This record gives sequence, C-alpha cells and structure tokens, in this order.
Amino acid sequence: MAPNSPASFSATDHRLMARALQLAERGLTTTTPNPRVGCVIAHGESIVGEGWHQRAGEPHAEVIALRQAGDRARGATAYVTLEPCAHHGRTPPCADALVAAGVARVVSALSDPNPKVSGRGTQRIRDAGIIADEGLMRAEAESLNIGFISRMTRGRPWVRLKVATTLDGKTALNNGVSQWITGPQARADGHAWRARACAVLTGFGTVREDNPQLNVRAVPCERQPLKVVVDSRLETPLDARLFDGSPVLIAAAIDDADKISALAGKNAEVVLLPNTHGKVELADLFQELGRRGINEVHVEAGFKLNGSLLREDCVDELLIYQAPMLVGDAAKGAFNLEELVSLDGAKRLEVFDRRILGDDLRIRARISRD
Repeated sequence: MAPNSPASFSATDHRLMARALQLAERGLTTTTPNPRVGCVIAHGESIVGEGWHQRAGEPHAEVIALRQAGDRARGATAYVTLEPCAHHGRTPPCADALVAAGVARVVSALSDPNPKVSGRGTQRIRDAGIIADEGLMRAEAESLNIGFISRMTRGRPWVRLKVATTLDGKTALNNGVSQWITGPQARADGHAWRARACAVLTGFGTVREDNPQLNVRAVPCERQPLKVVVDSRLETPLDARLFDGSPVLIAAAIDDADKISALAGKNAEVVLLPNTHGKVELADLFQELGRRGINEVHVEAGFKLNGSLLREDCVDELLIYQAPMLVGDAAKGAFNLEELVSLDGAKRLEVFDRRILGDDLRIRARISRD
C-alpha cells in the first residue's frame, strides 16, 4: 500500500485502536485543556509500547509509547487516537518523534481539529515515506474529545446540561426540597460527569436556594473543575459553600468595584458580560470559557437558567436522570420555557443513550437541529 492510498483496516487494527482509546480514557479528568489521547505501538498483534497523555505540559501519548517501545518501534505500527501533533507547544512535535523512531505505519482515529495541526502531522509522516491511515474508530474518538473538538471548531465548549427529575418532570417540591429525588447510583454518576468536565456552571438562584459546593465528591477526581456562577447583580454571598479556596469565575452584568474586590478575596474572578437587558450574555460567556481553554461545561442550575440556556441555543447535550416518583403540579419544573400553542414549537431531542442506574433512568439526548 502506498503512503497516500485509502485505508483498509483489519481486525487487528480495530483491536489495537480500541486499546488506544481505552488508554486515552485514563486521562478523562486530567488532560484539560488538551485532548485525551492514547497510543499503542505494535508489530502485528504484539504490543511493544503504549501510553496516554495525562496532563498539559507532560509528554504526549506517542512519546510515552515510544519510550516504552525503544528500538522495537522501528518497523512497527503506531495506533493513535488523534492525529500526531506537528507544532511546537509545551512539548516537541509527536509526528517528528514517530518519524525519528522509524515506525512503518501510523493509524490515527481522528484528524486534529486544532488549526495548528489539522492535517500537518499526517502530511509530515507521509512526506517521510511512512504509511499514514486515518479514520479508524472515528466516532469513538470524537465522543471522547467532543469538548476539545467544539472549542477548536466553534470557539466554545461543549455544554452538557444535567437535571434530576421525577417522572412528572419536577426537580424539587414547591418549598425547595429536592434531596434526594434520585438514588445514590444516579448521584455518583452525576459526579462522574462533573469530574470529566472542565467547568461546573450554575446560577445565583441555585446558590441562594441550595448553597451547593459545586465540586466532585462521590467519585475519585485528581483535578477539580472550575466553578462558574451566572450572577448578573453580584449577589452571591461571601459565605457560600462554593468558596472553598478553589478558583471561582462569576459572570456578571454590573461593575461594582466593592463587590468585585470582596469576591477576589474568596479567590473569585468576576467577568463582566452584560446584555441589553441587564443580564449576562450567555453566548458571550461560553466564548469566554472557550478562550480560557474550557472544553466541556457541566451545568447544574435551576429552571430559569436552564430555560435561558435552551432558548439562547447554548445547550449541546441533556443529561437527564428520572426517578420513579410523582410529586404533582405544584412542584418545580426543570425548564422555564415559553408556553406553546402548537407542538410544532417544541424543542425536539435526539436520544442516543439510555441506562438504568439503581431505580433511576438516565437519558442522554441532544437538541435536534432539523
């Protein structure tokens, strides 16, 4: 097969790329703002080196795998979940390292959406006379790095909105009681999604009513996500539990020097993003988070902010936990949306995953764009 010929992937190729994806997933909660990448180097079915990227500034997956393989990398095939980089960042280009090691073939799952790379790594490998194939298990690689892809292609993170509801769509009683609608397995799963996110976002209303910590507690997590609060009038109390010494970003619409100074003492930074209605311009907030290297945002907010995010087309994915209970019409709903007179105006969802967690049902869905 010539270096630029169409790829034909074998069962062994699939098995080894699946292993590379498993390795990449080990960096699920630690690689931000970098992508999650795994690499396997093999002769046929025999693996001689493997690695995954763990943290920004540390060696990339290819470098770790090449170190493990040593001289055995010569003539081998390298399976990488993302196109090898071709630019100098905090580390040297991985494409050059693969060429220098003398590999015979490089198989990547996904072209790098980073415009600094975007085909250059693959081309550099091909220019060295090495076979470079692309597209093996692309969908799995895209899912693993959906936030990184979003930031590189849209300039904003992937936004995942989480709600826990009863079967009649309620998130809390009218008096505010909501603990606990879902069971321990569903709550732990929610914390796992927090852990993989780069930021957890809520609104001032939720801070006022629930006083959440906004951190990851129910599952192991080496790196806590950034806490983000949408608080137009800077009303977040200084004794809120989310102020535990870790960084907090508050999106506001008013410039109040005294409040901003007091919040700075709590390790909170205020970013001013007002719209013409005196509220926070949500689309601008997510662009700002993208500029800060945030790949995935996990939203746990109240029905007002949830509704605003949906109305302003800021939500990419819904993470819905449904508990087998009914609490009646007087309880609080999940989304503050305008009344419809026709179902033609309903927001349609594309459900792509359903799972039972204890007694609860978890649904993952995306907003239909058709």
